[in-house]
Amino acid sequence: MLVLLPPSEGKAASGGGAPLKPESLSLPGLAEARAAVLDELVELCAADEEKAREVLGLSEGLRGEVAKNAGLRTAGARPAGEIYTGVLYDALGLATLDAAARKQARASLLVFSGLWGAVRVDDRIPSYRCSMGVKLPGLGALGAHWRGPMAEVLPEAAGEGLVLDLRSSAYAAAWRPKGAVAQRTATVRVLHAPTRKVVSHFNKATKGRIVRSLLESGAVPDSPAELVTVLRDLGYVVEQGAKAGALDVLVDEIH
Repeated sequence: MLVLLPPSEGKAASGGGAPLKPESLSLPGLAEARAAVLDELVELCAADEEKAREVLGLSEGLRGEVAKNAGLRTAGARPAGEIYTGVLYDALGLATLDAAARKQARASLLVFSGLWGAVRVDDRIPSYRCSMGVKLPGLGALGAHWRGPMAEVLPEAAGEGLVLDLRSSAYAAAWRPKGAVAQRTATVRVLHAPTRKVVSHFNKATKGRIVRSLLESGAVPDSPAELVTVLRDLGYVVEQGAKAGALDVLVDEIH
């Protein structure tokens, strides 16, 4: 099973660990594309703070993120699972999983990123600011930049099992499963049961809880249909969506 996650906009501080070693990151087939984004991002942020803020879409209050990006090569690095924070990651609670669930998380979770393309949760990265929606002056739109490399690398990473795609639309645009992989891909929409409306905050929290439940259960469904059975066994109310592989998880409370 491969679980595709969005990153978080907010991130924990890099800390005082050893700096980034790009060659140590998972999915080495993305190395050249990563280097191109890293080079331009560092150069942009080191050369012109105001232009960098404009390109990255940062408010005045986030001005410090530009300096953070300029120092990416020397900043301390931590496991990506510690860098990414926010609603989904709080609900997932990687740090509080037992040993077996953490092992499964390292093998099955893949976090998409405008800067790195995609990383495993144990890949060591510095804190950064660069969403998939950014359009760099030289490389252009990052979603388009990543499509070619992702198409080469991700089908192999997906293997023969289920792909659970929990990414937001901007990150989903960087790689869309095709062929046999698409047939094994499930997407999840979280709906407030009484109204059948999507609620953004609770959507993220519920997806984090779903991933945690799967990791703790040890279940490894190999198809969307089997995922429905597993989630129902775990206590979730699940309906088949309108499209193949699309699942609706219904919740009564919004919190």
